[in-house]
Amino acid sequence: MNLSQNKSAKKKLTQENLTQVASIAAIATPQYDRENTEIGIVHLGPGAFHRAHQAVYTENAMNLSGGNWGICGVSLRSAIAQEVLQQQDYLYTLAVLDQNTRYQVIGSIKEILVANKQSDDVITRMSAATTKLVTLTITEKGYCLASDGSLDLNHEDIKHDLANPIKPISAIGFIVESLKQRRMNGTSAFNVLSCDNVSGNGDKLRRAVLDYAEQLDDQLKTWISDNVAFPNAMVDSITPKTENYTVESVSKAINAQDNWPIQREDFSQWVIENNWQGERPDWGKVGVIFTDDVEGFEHAKLRLLNCLHSTLAYAGSLAGFETVFDAISDKDFFQFISKLAQNEIIGSFTPPKEMDVKVYADEIIQRFLNPSIRHLLAQIAWDGSQKLQMRLLPIIRDNIQLNRSTKLLCFSLASWFEFICQAVKNNQEIIDPMANHFNEITGVLSNDVTEVVNSFLAIESIFGNDFVKNDIIIKQLTGHLKEIRSTTKNQLSTLIRSL
Repeated sequence: MNLSQNKSAKKKLTQENLTQVASIAAIATPQYDRENTEIGIVHLGPGAFHRAHQAVYTENAMNLSGGNWGICGVSLRSAIAQEVLQQQDYLYTLAVLDQNTRYQVIGSIKEILVANKQSDDVITRMSAATTKLVTLTITEKGYCLASDGSLDLNHEDIKHDLANPIKPISAIGFIVESLKQRRMNGTSAFNVLSCDNVSGNGDKLRRAVLDYAEQLDDQLKTWISDNVAFPNAMVDSITPKTENYTVESVSKAINAQDNWPIQREDFSQWVIENNWQGERPDWGKVGVIFTDDVEGFEHAKLRLLNCLHSTLAYAGSLAGFETVFDAISDKDFFQFISKLAQNEIIGSFTPPKEMDVKVYADEIIQRFLNPSIRHLLAQIAWDGSQKLQMRLLPIIRDNIQLNRSTKLLCFSLASWFEFICQAVKNNQEIIDPMANHFNEITGVLSNDVTEVVNSFLAIESIFGNDFVKNDIIIKQLTGHLKEIRSTTKNQLSTLIRSL
């Protein structure tokens, strides 16, 4: 993204110019005393999703109820967020993309530190008694986990931090060192809340933190275990990246230059495990769901939103569509996705008591129909060998156990097979951890659909050993693959209509 300033804008978005922005109709601005609001949250990884999601919930909670819940964002490596937002007094605009775009200036972030340049300042901020909560969006790789879920003690960042605990570079190192300082100073512990799109994120983070602390001091590990809550959480909202046109359109709308606005869809969801200790913002009054069944919400999201997304990614790409909106706007694809959700996904799991699952499914499909969200199918298609193990295969297995239909689900899976086969045959780049393996499987190039299906199902790291022994699943997959291959790109919608 080019962050060069738009010369047509009269003034920068700053605290001084906020009154001018607020005078514009439909531009929401902070309603609390921002200048005198203290920092109560340290967030590791202040990227696009955090700024469009958790920071907005916190903003809305302070608008409603006040409280010292200003955010210090900590970028572990990149200084861009600090450099750009510092010039705007850390203010930025959220553009909510729906039939009518609405705008909100967010002020909850009050400071951004860069960890690899300001590690002492980061630890001081995290160790301060005013800091009640540490939140994270660092992606799963930032947890530095080994394959068994324990902390990877051979990870280069972890090795560095254990050798230099007061100068950490990993999120785990910063959390433990700050908690160690708080324990030494007699300051109560903060809570740690992962906002990463990772199943069981709180449990995984807790394991990593305790494993790290154990390497330093058994008593510190015990103190953290006894005093720090690591709630599991689920987050959801489609957040396209900020582009030059985003900067230009937002700056024009607010009549001030905002060099790093953020955009997202109208739908937003945040579900947090109700095992809290200590204070928290008044999130419950602004839409956050506190529950004992985060796993139920995760299942619903994986099986409805994510499974449908992947189905559109592979079948839609084979049909020549470019975006989710393009695919779902086709009446046959819309009918197919609706039927898949209602007939084979709903009923495969027990939804949480707080959720009307049919309403949730309909809501997801309506989100796909948002013309303002340009969500590329090619991007959703990345890493299918990993994603389908969470999004699709468990539904097939559960439906087999429940004696439910798997016909449409197997069409989704057969579409992925053909997506990979075409990429290999056409020497196209495959963005997947198993890309090299796919290129080496001779069956992928076969014209015999049975050989193709058996070649894929033989990949035990993806499919285990149950599918390859299931005659019904093999028959459905080979039948669908044969149909897909006998259909032209332009006729795939007709095929889907017949399913």
